[in-house]
Amino acid sequence: MRSLLIADDEPHVTRVLKQSLERQGYQVETVRNGEMALERIYEKLPDVLITDIQMPKMTGEVLCKRIQEEIPQRDFLIFVLTSRTEIEHRDWSRQIDNLQFLEKPVSIRKLINKLESYFTDQQIQASQ
Repeated sequence: MRSLLIADDEPHVTRVLKQSLERQGYQVETVRNGEMALERIYEKLPDVLITDIQMPKMTGEVLCKRIQEEIPQRDFLIFVLTSRTEIEHRDWSRQIDNLQFLEKPVSIRKLINKLESYFTDQQIQASQ
């Protein structure tokens, strides 16, 4: 079963994402901030991290930078949820491997399609 870690401080967002993704067969864990996400990642690497940008204690941007610096061998995908579409709010992401942005409000169908595509690509690469 594919494991997803969702880091978002909005309970409604995490509840909707968790329920929708679990119905698709994913194992989903949720945390409220970047510090908690980093702790979980050190315990067990997820197959995908879905993180908000604006969170207390540690933002999604800082979380992604810490992951890149402290876990350079990581091979999981990071989806960053943001309502900011301006390019200057995304410049930092060029330094982070395997990261994609998703616009808020998040389309569950779009997220599921992206996850399915990602995991299909992984299977194809593993079989080559």
